Amino acid sequence: MEHNVSRAQLLSGNVTGERSLFRPPWALTEVEFVDRCSGCGDCISACPDKLIVVGRGKLPQMDFTRGGCDFCEACLTACPDGALVRDDASNEPPWKILALIQSTCLSLNAVICRSCAEACDERAIRFQLEVGGVAKPLLDSDSCTGCGACFAVCPIRAVTLCSINDPRDQAA
Repeated sequence: MEHNVSRAQLLSGNVTGERSLFRPPWALTEVEFVDRCSGCGDCISACPDKLIVVGRGKLPQMDFTRGGCDFCEACLTACPDGALVRDDASNEPPWKILALIQSTCLSLNAVICRSCAEACDERAIRFQLEVGGVAKPLLDSDSCTGCGACFAVCPIRAVTLCSINDPRDQAA
């Protein structure tokens, strides 16, 4: 299977494009984004929560350690280059990011913690009480927006974010 990767991904050894950076919401595919984004920084200064930071090549990327994205569209509105594009006719989410709960999760190791569920506005994370144990986290991937709020609050970074394979990133 052929993959479209940006020059930066290729030079960093990411020949399949699977370790792509998290770009702002509504970003084009990585190759198109890198081609179109001028690195002007307008989306960075527009983000009210300061979640968009300067990345490699002066291109914007998300920093979910600062919090979760509320999809306010400030970055989208500020982008003069057309690197962030929302298709109003489509019902596509702003990006293809999903939260994952790792085995190091405190609750999975008999320590009471529900930080991720408390931060999740979509209620994609809930806890199921186990007989004789601590409640176990359950993630509803269909409800997860990939906003990153759960990642930001996890005290041990047991919540990770992954890019869902986007067919637009693959050559036909």
